[in-house]
Amino acid sequence: MYPAELTIPIAKDLTDFGFVGMENPNAVNEVLDKKEGTTLLVVNSVCGCAAANARPGAKMAVAHGKKPDHLVTVFAGVDKEAVDRAREFLLPYPPSSPCIALFKDGKLVHMLERRHIEGNSAQTIAHNLIQAFDVYC
Repeated sequence: MYPAELTIPIAKDLTDFGFVGMENPNAVNEVLDKKEGTTLLVVNSVCGCAAANARPGAKMAVAHGKKPDHLVTVFAGVDKEAVDRAREFLLPYPPSSPCIALFKDGKLVHMLERRHIEGNSAQTIAHNLIQAFDVYC
């Protein structure tokens, strides 16, 4: 687990932008078990591709006209039980952090794994998510 003094500012990058941090499995269940509406989940991380690509790309995308009803995040390496529970909703995809997932009516409909984030610009990630928002939101 990472020290709080390192991760609190990183988590705030999303929560200050309107994402709700889910710190335990019950919070994850409450949001991802919803059978109506759309939810964007960011599995946050301390890695460079989360800082340079995933978080900025997610924030750019939700500033777009269409966006999900709910914006949530869990933090890999911090909230282990919440992340483990969120990853159950992300199956059949293997664990990946960072990653960004879009749910509609309780079903996973769009997924960006680390391999889609690392090496791509924040703008490319935002464009990918905006296209998914246009289809599902």
